[in-house]
Amino acid sequence: MEHLYLGTCSWKYDSWRGILYSDREPINYLQEYSRHYKTVEIDQWFWSLFGKNKVVLPSPSTVQEYLESVPPDFKFSIKIPNSVTLTHFYQKNKKAPLVANPYFLSLELLKKFLESIEPLKKNLGPLMFQFEYLNKQKMPSQTVFQEKFAHFVEHLPSEFHYAVEIRNPNYLNNEYFEFLRAHGLSHVFLQGYYMPSIVDLYKKFKTRLEQRVIIRLHGPERAEIEARSAGNWNQIIHPKDEELERIAEIIKDLLEKKIETYVNVNNHYEGSAPLTIKRLEKFLSHLDKE
Repeated sequence: MEHLYLGTCSWKYDSWRGILYSDREPINYLQEYSRHYKTVEIDQWFWSLFGKNKVVLPSPSTVQEYLESVPPDFKFSIKIPNSVTLTHFYQKNKKAPLVANPYFLSLELLKKFLESIEPLKKNLGPLMFQFEYLNKQKMPSQTVFQEKFAHFVEHLPSEFHYAVEIRNPNYLNNEYFEFLRAHGLSHVFLQGYYMPSIVDLYKKFKTRLEQRVIIRLHGPERAEIEARSAGNWNQIIHPKDEELERIAEIIKDLLEKKIETYVNVNNHYEGSAPLTIKRLEKFLSHLDKE
């Protein structure tokens, strides 16, 4: 499937030995991973904001290690650092006053990040802006968000592919998808985190999609599946057969339209991302035979 990039969210899971990885020591997880899949999502660089004067960007040694671990045609989809996408700092006390993040939509910081991953440039898939749920205190309205983001996007380096994951269900409307089209941005369909079903969203907005789509498969409740797995992500805990079949239909439809499609599967979706991928591949295979 020429336009399909199917992979997982992160890759450093010892419990994938026997499913994806060998038992050799020492092990280069990413190198072994890239023998099975042609893409992976890098989540670790998202976690970058640790204080008003502390932003952590990718280290040159890590970037070089990743580059040397994968073949030339391998693609990384990367979550942009949260130091750029958070409107305010995280806070444990929900009743405490909000503290604005001075780096929110900082073009200077975003460019520093892009410079830090420059060695991976030929291996880059979509760079994803993941925004948390924006309540009225953090963002007055969708209109205000789009105005702020539009000003930022207009100055982004044009040689990269950018995508947007929004966690406000009420933002997912015609105005939003027109905004993406106007600025050459791709949409990230998130299945989970109490967002509406991507099956329903796709039916409603599929005619508004162009060039590239990202599908991220997450579960709705992390705590339960983490307790049941006990950190061993090597079995299906919550099978979602009917949902996976519908998602396979979405992927098939996208590929028939020659839309480049990234599917990033998380362990929290069913219990084991590699096993979910095997199941999804079976559904896709069945559709091809129909």
